[in-house]
Amino acid sequence: MKKQLMIALLTALTMSAEAQQIMDVHTHIIVPEYIELLKAHDAELEETFPLPQWDVEKHLAFMDSASIRSAILTMPAPQPYFGDTEESSRCIRKVNEISAKIKRQYPDRFRFCAALPLPDVDAAIREAIYALDTLNADGVKLATNSRGQYLGEKELEPLMKILNERHAVIIIHPHRPTPFSTDLATPFAMYEYPAETTRAVVNMMAHNVLARYPNLKVVVPHCGSFLPLALPRIKALLPAMVAQKYMQPIDWEGNLSRLYYDLAGSPTTEVIRSLLTITTPEHILYGSDYPYLPAPVLRANLKKLKQTLAADKRLARYTDLILRKNAEKLFSHD
Repeated sequence: MKKQLMIALLTALTMSAEAQQIMDVHTHIIVPEYIELLKAHDAELEETFPLPQWDVEKHLAFMDSASIRSAILTMPAPQPYFGDTEESSRCIRKVNEISAKIKRQYPDRFRFCAALPLPDVDAAIREAIYALDTLNADGVKLATNSRGQYLGEKELEPLMKILNERHAVIIIHPHRPTPFSTDLATPFAMYEYPAETTRAVVNMMAHNVLARYPNLKVVVPHCGSFLPLALPRIKALLPAMVAQKYMQPIDWEGNLSRLYYDLAGSPTTEVIRSLLTITTPEHILYGSDYPYLPAPVLRANLKKLKQTLAADKRLARYTDLILRKNAEKLFSHD
């Protein structure tokens, strides 16, 4: 009982000190123009679950109720590309311009990472330059794969060069894996998304993308997905793979030092401790995944996260870093 009272007191003090200070790096903007394009191609359920409704007023109300000061907006899955680059580019330009308008209207509450019309790399480069240089985007959002074009592939090198020149922050988000089974018993979000994220990040590391473009900083969603489990195995097998010329050496420090991780998904103490086996507390960020779960659920998740941090002596020291300071530093324009 005494321990429970102490945890409750620590949580209350933490919540009071952090009121209206939390920064949420994992939220989605879902605009009518995007939904209309998906409907036109019968793609509303492409990710095996329906898109939630979103509007700025409800998002602000959630943020206020959860003591979240600011949030990063990104376009969700699926990628609005159905074989027509011009159509995709128009849709994504609209999403980015609406995001920029919301940022201008609420400069203390919203930032955004721009969507790009991949898999057309030339179009993506044009949109990245426009979004970062003209719309004042705070970074870009990249799908784990865009219609089968996975992060780390050679075709994306010109885009990575442009993003590296602009010291861009990249937020990764899982999309439908390619190829995939149509007979899965669970929606992609339950299992395939963590696997898909891990696959894409490992592919980037295997090609030393982040070591070769050291100005990039990449946010990995959902508590690092399966990376804490996958990386020890990859490290153990890599020497044999290199010796057999199946793979090239991986610059582990050069790649891992550029990765950040959001905590969307209501992590347990064990999950956070596992994440700390591959990163440092300064690279862990809060993310809600609004609006994919109801606001009451997300508030409960945030409360549970605060309790989890407060209850662990090691983690408690990093509460303010995780909930606010790390994200502020990452998205600082200084």
